[in-house]
Amino acid sequence: MCTRNQMASHWTKRGNTVTGEHRKQKAVSSNQSSPARRLLTAHRSLVERGFTLLELMIVISVIIILVSVALPQYQKTVMHARETVLKDDLHKMRDLLDQYAADKGKLPQSLDDLVSAGYLRGVPKDPTDVHSSSGDVSSEGTPYSEW
Repeated sequence: MCTRNQMASHWTKRGNTVTGEHRKQKAVSSNQSSPARRLLTAHRSLVERGFTLLELMIVISVIIILVSVALPQYQKTVMHARETVLKDDLHKMRDLLDQYAADKGKLPQSLDDLVSAGYLRGVPKDPTDVHSSSGDVSSEGTPYSEW
């Protein structure tokens, strides 16, 4: 049988001591390799982190649903804005025609007469590409020809 001193020396040689000094040394040595170990662990967790195909498909599906709801509303808003600009331009033209008729005693032959007389800077562009004789209906439900 071995004595206690022999067992202690055997354990000390193997590095399995239970004394406080050796624990501190092991803690210090493990802390010294700790940043490299942490970096490796962090890299591994970053690589392993990712989205599954199912998660990506769910996110893309939600985006498609939101776009399909928002796009028609956006198009409706743009068309309404264009119709508002057209309506405002038509009201201004009527006022300018009345002013021209009051000043000159006759109506202009074309819109270019309003420009040359200084009533307009330029002929306004139709934002909706709809002509006054059009049978189309606005977003409000009134025909363009009534404007």
